[in-house]
Amino acid sequence: MTDEALRERVRSLMPRAREDLATMVGFRSVHDPQQSPPEECDRMVDWLKAAFSELGFTDVDAHETSDGSKAVVGHRAGPEGAPTVLLYFHHDVQPPLGEDEWDSPVWSLTERDGRWYGRGAADCKGNIAMHLTALRALDGDIPVNIIIVGEGSEEQGTGGMEDFVPRHPELLRADTILVCDSGNFAVGKPSLTTSLRGMANIVVTVEALSSAMHSGMFGGAAPDALAALIAMLATLRDADGNTTVTGLDSTATWSGIDYPADAFRNDANVIDGVDLLGSGRVSDMVWARPAATVLGIDCPPVVGSSASIVPKARARINLRVPPGIDAEFAQDALIAHLTDAAPWHVKVSIEREADGAPFTGATSGAAYDTMVDAMSRAYGTDVTLMGQGGSIPLCNVFADTYPDAEILLLGVEEPQCLIHAPNESVDPTEIENMAVVEATFLREYATRR
Repeated sequence: MTDEALRERVRSLMPRAREDLATMVGFRSVHDPQQSPPEECDRMVDWLKAAFSELGFTDVDAHETSDGSKAVVGHRAGPEGAPTVLLYFHHDVQPPLGEDEWDSPVWSLTERDGRWYGRGAADCKGNIAMHLTALRALDGDIPVNIIIVGEGSEEQGTGGMEDFVPRHPELLRADTILVCDSGNFAVGKPSLTTSLRGMANIVVTVEALSSAMHSGMFGGAAPDALAALIAMLATLRDADGNTTVTGLDSTATWSGIDYPADAFRNDANVIDGVDLLGSGRVSDMVWARPAATVLGIDCPPVVGSSASIVPKARARINLRVPPGIDAEFAQDALIAHLTDAAPWHVKVSIEREADGAPFTGATSGAAYDTMVDAMSRAYGTDVTLMGQGGSIPLCNVFADTYPDAEILLLGVEEPQCLIHAPNESVDPTEIENMAVVEATFLREYATRR
């Protein structure tokens, strides 16, 4: 099949891709029984089992993992001696995060201004639609072995798949692993993600008084736990916004593509007149350097607050850790930094919440070369190597479990998708182009090895 014929085949399948995505978006597959009925995740799993079985996958089954989520695994045999490609995706989604902020129904795929809106439309159900479209386009002529694995709790970060993979190494063993939970630098700009920051989360609690005290009678001499916490958190950044955790290098630079400041401001929804952070380029700040973010603070809300000194306050902090820095070392450094920054000898206790190592993907090898060629042909332009500020801990588990496998990160999730935010969407041209890319890769990879 020529490139042109493959393109036409994929294009003819796009109405089916939209139907698939509309069905998937309709499943409220948030893996958290406090936010969504577990039956919604089960419906999504059953749909996946049927969809991939229809494409010739055998033993398509749901495997319960340690966190109670279900991983969908299936196999499709290629010619004898053919290499094996693992296609990864996750089928759970983020909660809506404020349904009143959506401009169209959260759980109904809605087309607007050329994009398809709905929770999971990009992350990661758009990638599932891409997989299905690529496989259908090849119409059974697939010269490699394929394994699919669909994670059921990626968005919750509860580690079910990270536990499952090393316990079942032969079930998922592959020569190449395509982690399809990423995307291009921009619509129409083909990209491979070669770097992921890790993370180190903590919860810090500050105590100063045994109870709230009247601010008029005691304010001025009595220590204020909230003020102490604010002072501690303020030391995590300098005046330019650089993260300043003692012992962590915040001067590294990104050697790949630059991220233009104007494009970043638009992608990040930065309000006009507000400065970007840091003394480096945007690509340095989001891909090569650590970044501390205060995710939440427990303290009295403004409405209903009393004229009292706050006796106890706490904050949850996320530290993103770039390649080259050990995540556990970074977490230790953050704990030491905040402990040393505490004023007035307030009582400080710190809980280690989570940590995950940074990751560096393949930048050479048969799979890498095949993918770069497939991308450049499908998009008609050179391929960009980029980083991602987010974390995918499973990538490191794959690398540890299958050290000889090439691991490539790609997908349909370009910045305008607004993944995890209200009004998540996907550009259907990205599903089409990336389906062409994946189909081309599956068709040609075996000949490159």
